[in-house]
Amino acid sequence: MTPSSTAMSADNRFRLSFTAEADGVGLRDFLAESGISRRTLTAVKYKGGEILVNGEEKTVRHDLRAGDVVTIIFPPEKPAEGLFPEEGELSVLYEDEALLILDKPAGQATIPSRDAPSGTLANHVAGKFRTEGTPATVHIVTRLDRETSGIVCIAKNRHIHHLMSEKMKEGGVHKRYEAIVRGSFSRQHVFIDEPIGRKEGSIIERMVRPDGQRALTEVRVLETAGTPGEEVSRLSVILHTGRTHQIRVHLAHIGHPLEGDTLYGGTTERIGRQALHCVGLTFNHPLTDAPIEVKSPVPDDMLAVAGFRR
Repeated sequence: MTPSSTAMSADNRFRLSFTAEADGVGLRDFLAESGISRRTLTAVKYKGGEILVNGEEKTVRHDLRAGDVVTIIFPPEKPAEGLFPEEGELSVLYEDEALLILDKPAGQATIPSRDAPSGTLANHVAGKFRTEGTPATVHIVTRLDRETSGIVCIAKNRHIHHLMSEKMKEGGVHKRYEAIVRGSFSRQHVFIDEPIGRKEGSIIERMVRPDGQRALTEVRVLETAGTPGEEVSRLSVILHTGRTHQIRVHLAHIGHPLEGDTLYGGTTERIGRQALHCVGLTFNHPLTDAPIEVKSPVPDDMLAVAGFRR
């Protein structure tokens, strides 16, 4: 059910409003039909949220009448433990009350780790939220490896994160990448359908292995450059599953490692980082169902690998 309105409350808490279309529906069932998960409802009830019917607070046992306006005011969220808000530059591609979509540079981690507790995209987003008075933590919907550049989607509320995660499970979020790889292709359109699992003895590296999880990658060759035996190819890549390092593992498996990706057989002779960029993200908005399409141009360091044109 699409909310009839979205807004921030007077104290900046996120809120959604829905209009009941029939008499006699219990408020608990109505909220479930409206996409409010049980976990979210528990947080609303016990962590500082409110459930209003026509502006008056009600319990979930209340029965609705057609035309009643149900408003959910979500509780304020605190930044996750270990996520320190920091001031930092952010390249915003799209933003509304529910979502923040950014263009991440290569070399910046998406989230903090033990080795890199600060300077990450999430640290800078937390700083933005603090400055703007947004009472939310950082919910990463789509993340990228440190050396991969391009589009990252962030939800501003745990409920929005839940809705976007459900969309991803159902195949409703589409990401497109461009990659620069070693070698030329005999076919212009390739599907790589090979299971991926963790490499024995490594906590980071993945590999194609029979007992891994199914992984499907679609590849189209955009152009090839270079002298015979020294070619590099520019690819458009679509993920149909979301395994860790999927593009890197699959392309290395078929003999075309990413330029700059030393973990999976590439070299840094032409570029100092893995030549992978998320160029496109499309989905229907989790609240309005309106189509959203966000694009990010391929950065110059990737195009310069073989003099590719934008």
